[in-house]
Amino acid sequence: MNARKVIIDCDPGIDDALALMLALSLPQIEVIGITVVCGNVPVEKGIVNARRVLEWMGREEIPVYAGERTPLMRPYVDAMDTHGEDGLGESDLPKPMGKEESADAVTYLLDTLEREENVSIIALGPLTNLARAYQRAPHIFAKVEELVSMGGTFRTPGNCSPVAEYNYWCDPDAAKILYEAFSADTQFKEKKIHMIGLDVTRKIVLTPNILEYMKITHPVLGELVEKITRFYFDFHWKQEQVIGCVINDPLAVAYFVDKTVCQGFDAYTAVETEGISYGQTLVDEWDIWKKPQNSHILVKTNVKAFMHLFLCAVFHANENECDMVLEQILAGKEDS
Repeated sequence: MNARKVIIDCDPGIDDALALMLALSLPQIEVIGITVVCGNVPVEKGIVNARRVLEWMGREEIPVYAGERTPLMRPYVDAMDTHGEDGLGESDLPKPMGKEESADAVTYLLDTLEREENVSIIALGPLTNLARAYQRAPHIFAKVEELVSMGGTFRTPGNCSPVAEYNYWCDPDAAKILYEAFSADTQFKEKKIHMIGLDVTRKIVLTPNILEYMKITHPVLGELVEKITRFYFDFHWKQEQVIGCVINDPLAVAYFVDKTVCQGFDAYTAVETEGISYGQTLVDEWDIWKKPQNSHILVKTNVKAFMHLFLCAVFHANENECDMVLEQILAGKEDS
């Protein structure tokens, strides 16, 4: 199997950490670099957390680059109320040994896309780094093979306003630049932004019984996940009365390697940058505007298929046993 070259742009973040663990465990993905953007936590904290994950997974050779420290136009609003002051659930984990690369994230993105062929990007945070790269060199950024973005929402409510998902609400101007580029810039041709929004990610809930199974199958990583998600569990119960925690970002990684995990449709999508609907993704499902389609909107996900992939790849669960366990835990929730 030929692994696909991927840059992961992220803002770690509890669920970003889980997504990185999955990406680093999949033979279909060759993570060639990690770029960090302000989002869940400031860039400096995100870099530390990305390196923590690389140490856990024994992949310290992968470079990590510091990206944009503020959104393009709006004031920066972090999400440390959700992820903790350290971004990993107040887990008080030791700092990693590595040091920051010399190049900045935007320069790294453009240099890599210019130098290498068939490089894709999985974006797990606000799209500020990517918008800056496109603004600086549209002809180079257009070489990206595939862009998967965890962000936005279609039919389900937002998570930081009635209509907006956090990543796009944090920097809607950046999201708008990229969605407009994928519609209007002929360099992108038939490419679409694959939007892994709250419609599908809200179905991916790490429950206490799944966490227990993680600890059984891989005690070291399972205990790490328990440590970083305890804060997240408490937040989700207080905010949404969810027993467990929604882990948005790993679904974007799973979808990248297995398109059957989510299903959706192509559409033109606009991003609102003003007023009370700030950060909203307006999906033209019925082609009312007659504009070139710029996005593939995911609306349905197979929860069992995702969990099976995640548990077997990261925690080395036995496939047959994993199927049996998930049948018990997810009865009636396989495809929703």
